[in-house]
Amino acid sequence: MLRPWQLEIQLDKKSNTALYLQIADAIINAIKSGTLTSGNALPGSRQLAGLLHVNRNTVIEALDVLIAEGWLITIDRKGTFVADVLPETAAEKKQKQEINTKQEEIRSHLVFDDGLPDSRLAPMTDLARAYREIFNRKSRWQIMGYSNEFGNTEFRKAIAQMLNFKRGMNISPDQICITRGSQMAMYLAAHSLFSKGDYVMLENPGYKPAWKAFESAGATLLPVNISSDGLKLDEVEAYLKKHKTIKAIYVTPHHQFPTTVTMSLKKRLKLIELSNQYGFTIIEDDYDHEFHFGQRPILPISSYESAQNFIYIGSLSKIVAPALRIGYLVSTAENIEKVGEHRKIIDVQGDNIMEEAVLHLINEGIIKRHLKKTNLIYKAKRDYFESLCNQYLKDKITFAKPEGGLAFWIVPKSEIDIAFVCQQLLGKGIKIMNPENFSFTNSASGFRLGYASLTEQQMEEGIIALSEYL
Repeated sequence: MLRPWQLEIQLDKKSNTALYLQIADAIINAIKSGTLTSGNALPGSRQLAGLLHVNRNTVIEALDVLIAEGWLITIDRKGTFVADVLPETAAEKKQKQEINTKQEEIRSHLVFDDGLPDSRLAPMTDLARAYREIFNRKSRWQIMGYSNEFGNTEFRKAIAQMLNFKRGMNISPDQICITRGSQMAMYLAAHSLFSKGDYVMLENPGYKPAWKAFESAGATLLPVNISSDGLKLDEVEAYLKKHKTIKAIYVTPHHQFPTTVTMSLKKRLKLIELSNQYGFTIIEDDYDHEFHFGQRPILPISSYESAQNFIYIGSLSKIVAPALRIGYLVSTAENIEKVGEHRKIIDVQGDNIMEEAVLHLINEGIIKRHLKKTNLIYKAKRDYFESLCNQYLKDKITFAKPEGGLAFWIVPKSEIDIAFVCQQLLGKGIKIMNPENFSFTNSASGFRLGYASLTEQQMEEGIIALSEYL
């Protein structure tokens, strides 16, 4: 076979770069410049070593590197050739990622998120003042060392007090582990509960990041459909009779994600009864408890005295600011010990200084005042969003005005390709979460539209644009 390429490789034997790497880099540069193209044959290792006046083993080492990286391929009894599909360099990958990110930023001037708070309302001035006060203390050196894996003791006491007074629970600080956001709490719960071969029931549609945490611990997922008052418990009972190693069920009963449905009292009590009967744990994610606009929020399932097997997960991130990762996991002291062991594997301790700062905001009443103010703002935004839905989408969708949370769930009356609608809106600079992010198999039947972080003008623009496709 003819090998027409005349090699022009200059080697610098005084360079700190090994000769085989110089050869490899020269061949890569020749491929990038087009001197060598896909399918071109390279000289044999003996011939190449002779042309470059180096040991044949040096050439073989260079070729091995290029083959491993995907630049070259070998064909038995034929030789070494430039690969048909060439690898991207790290720089090229980074450049593409930056281009895609910039395009996304340019295209999406309006984002309906999944229910994030308005970060512009975050009490950053108060938080910064709290930080300064902490670092001005004479005993500030004490917070610069290691603390324990469960979090700041005084902070845990404050969380326990809040849960006992505000959410009807009866827990002590040693039943709490402070985490870096609720997702870490989910991960720790999963790895404390599950082993390969175990099953976990979960809501469908539901919260996929939690599903991924459970799968990472080896659990198999069992989807349970949602009705107008929460989980379809007949499906739960059918699973319990079929599978002997169901360890838990994951629920968002206060404001179900993504549909915003509230689980009825009857179903809560029945779920506790089944949990006690079959011994599975109720993992309760109360992600939006603080944002409730009715008379008062419904108490967590975990607050019932009859609940024997529970893990309760909450977060302060949405209250202060999403970027500040503060979550908590509540369970029996025995379960918390297991959680602590897993916590130490991935993170020796939490953010002790952040916990001290937020504790200061709690003790000074700043968090309480902030919540009172933001709930009034979000309630007004919710009511305005409802008026827009009635004005522009009344005959096209069904929806229930949520009593809490920071998002609406709207379902088109006619059958449409929801994913296609999302793509069309993205072309207009309006981003809506892909319904595939909620569903276990097929796309979910509706749109989850977060409103809290948007202005009234943005809400109206988005709803008008959506109305064109429904």
